[in-house]
Amino acid sequence: MKKLRVALVGCGRISTMHLKSTKMLNGLCELVAVCDNKTLRAQDAALEYGVSAYTDHITMLDEAKPDVLHICLPHYLHTRVASDAFKRGIHVLCEKPMDIDYESAVKAVEEADKQGVLYGVVSQCRYNNAARFVKAAIESGRLGKVVSAASFLTWSRSDEYYSMSDWKGTWDKEGGGVVIDQAIHSIDLVNWMINDEIESISCHMANRGHDIVKVEDTAEGFITYKGGARYGFYCMNNYGCDLPIEIKLLCERGRVSMGYDDAYIDYFDGTHEEAHMEAAAAEINYGGGKDYWGIRHVNQIEQFYRACLGEEPLEISGREALKTHRLIISLYEAGGFRKG
Repeated sequence: MKKLRVALVGCGRISTMHLKSTKMLNGLCELVAVCDNKTLRAQDAALEYGVSAYTDHITMLDEAKPDVLHICLPHYLHTRVASDAFKRGIHVLCEKPMDIDYESAVKAVEEADKQGVLYGVVSQCRYNNAARFVKAAIESGRLGKVVSAASFLTWSRSDEYYSMSDWKGTWDKEGGGVVIDQAIHSIDLVNWMINDEIESISCHMANRGHDIVKVEDTAEGFITYKGGARYGFYCMNNYGCDLPIEIKLLCERGRVSMGYDDAYIDYFDGTHEEAHMEAAAAEINYGGGKDYWGIRHVNQIEQFYRACLGEEPLEISGREALKTHRLIISLYEAGGFRKG
């Protein structure tokens, strides 16, 4: 069977989730090159995985000639680099968010379609057992449609966390703070569960606990959907530790309480169902990955590879990811917290 030639650009912290996945999926792919503008970081990753190191992604694309490019760069570079790959007929799997604005993301989707290549965006939490269990209950009609939803994220990001990065906590490179970087996954899950067009958005943002950045570290908002569902959220990264996220759904035929690892459904007919992370998945080790990243990168990456090989349709395409990306950008537009 043909193996995909895979390259990766951006050898920072999140890259381990992608690089380790290529080893776990070596029946589908062959990692051939890595790239980072920090020479030592590129060389370290290349040495660990036995591939070529580059400091310029254009040179890597032209010389290594990959079938697939993984993008693990600062947010503002996502669609710029994706475009370079699309023009060369290379499929792209990009970390979230799509970019720091909506227009660039739309153009990237259109360019991928024009070039006839696949464009995937990482939303690994959709592959959690809990999320798939609840989504299936909604789609089967057993739970019915979502009527009301709420999500809560209370995590910790210190000033030291931001000081260690040359792009985190900036408007021009990260595009914001707690919403676009941390809460995006829980917001994506709820938006995916509701699966409807948005009617209105209200949001408030503030920086209440950080001295060295100007982006928001606290946000709360309320979203209404055309079908009648309503969604309220709260997120902050000023807490003393990273607590499990909480999502509550009131549906037509029951109530849901869920996080990334567990989900509990209490139906109005008195029955109860629940789902948890299976033991085998809990044993997956990415070597350096953070608990709050979850363990499902390998599942989404495998699905993307199989789509590239023509074995199945792509599940989380750029066009699908636009639904949540538009919501995230709209929250900033409504947030009342000026960039500066």
